[in-house]
Amino acid sequence: QVQLVESRGGLVQPGGSLRLSCAASGSSFSIYAMGWYRQAPGKQRELVARIFSGGYTVYADSVKGRFTISRENAKNTVYLQMNSLQPEDTAVYYCNVKFSPLTQDYWGQGTQVTVSS
Repeated sequence: QVQLVESRGGLVQPGGSLRLSCAASGSSFSIYAMGWYRQAPGKQRELVARIFSGGYTVYADSVKGRFTISRENAKNTVYLQMNSLQPEDTAVYYCNVKFSPLTQDYWGQGTQVTVSS
């Protein structure tokens, strides 16, 4: 059974930084894509960043230049380095994993990130 374990988020002041991690376990298949989504109160879940097995990355326009996604294949772990955080980044952040383009998505339990002074 696939499990995704996310690191804890937290409360950060505007302009601050935070790094999230997510470790996947429970499958012998290589991971096609790992990513982060977020959902703010009253809003739909949205893609933040995604990284594919070849290293190709995709970012939401709102986080380009501030967030960096990376992965450590040997540990099946994905990281999200968030810099210059703003109040509008406040949301529950979810880790996402796909083992192939045609298979189901796996989701982490979500971790709260709050940006406030």
